[in-house]
Amino acid sequence: MARRELPIPHHYKPDKVGEIWKVSYQERAQEAENWAKQNNLKPSANDRFKVCLVAVDIQNAFCIPKFELYVGGRSGTGAIDDNQRLCEFVYRNTDVITQICPTMDTHQAVQIFHSIFLVNDKGEHPSPFTLISEKDVKEGKWKFNPALCHSLNITEDFGQLYLQHYTKKLKESGKYDLTIWPYHAMLGGIGHALVASVEEAIFFHGIVRYNQPDFHVKGDKPLTEHYSVLGPEVLEGPEGRSIAQKSDKFFKKLLEFDAVIIAGQAKSHCVAWTIDDLLENIFARDRQLVEKVYLLEDCTSPVVVPGVIDYTDHANAAFQRFADAGMHVIKSTDPIESWPGINLQK
Repeated sequence: MARRELPIPHHYKPDKVGEIWKVSYQERAQEAENWAKQNNLKPSANDRFKVCLVAVDIQNAFCIPKFELYVGGRSGTGAIDDNQRLCEFVYRNTDVITQICPTMDTHQAVQIFHSIFLVNDKGEHPSPFTLISEKDVKEGKWKFNPALCHSLNITEDFGQLYLQHYTKKLKESGKYDLTIWPYHAMLGGIGHALVASVEEAIFFHGIVRYNQPDFHVKGDKPLTEHYSVLGPEVLEGPEGRSIAQKSDKFFKKLLEFDAVIIAGQAKSHCVAWTIDDLLENIFARDRQLVEKVYLLEDCTSPVVVPGVIDYTDHANAAFQRFADAGMHVIKSTDPIESWPGINLQK
């Protein structure tokens, strides 16, 4: 018998996805329990085919217009459209999704990718979206800001040595140059919070399936960027001392699921590099595991700042590479039971 997709709950308002508002938790919780009874839904502990949804950085900073790093894509409405589709995907497939794992980009002011970290000979800071290369640092175009020595508990010499080491490591890895981002996703701020509509859907799912969402914080280390939830861009300083670590625990957890679905923002950065790290770890363990990964291509958009930067082509090339490796690039509107490798009757 064909599976029937679940109805969208009445509380969901697609026109509110691009806005900030308060989730009525107590009311949603009661509705969730009633909705579960009406649709004969069981706790996720009963799932035989276990599905994990990794929701990457679906935060106000990236998804609400006029916030610091709104991901509009080329259409200008990218993240809003993505989140409408994602919310509806979660509601329609609440009975299939075992657990949701949101990631949270989490920053403070003094970090290597914020303007305050660098100065030029005039004492000026680089503007947002400035790209800092190893050459720029070697030639003295941009230097470590010595005023931060006390805050970071390092010397000026080490700060400069580290900056050169860091930009060199980025170049060797083949990734983007050090990008100076606007202050964003600041810990404790409104931009750090999940988009209300997505937060509501995640909360609703947790009540319906009796399964706590598993949040993963990233990006809080001052001396490295941290696009991928599975690991930062640079792990060691110039003297070989550890400055951050990969998240092997989360990777091992993902391997326990029969299917891992990935969506979120931005397709060109945190989503792409999370998938890239996942792919690398899978290939190091068992290449066949790549077939359990599903990428919701209509629930993610690339960074585009009109007239400044456009990472659309980079993002599309990355997703093509993931597909060529064996991952499934699918749409959220396709019935989940029709996806290749999905066996809900397991």
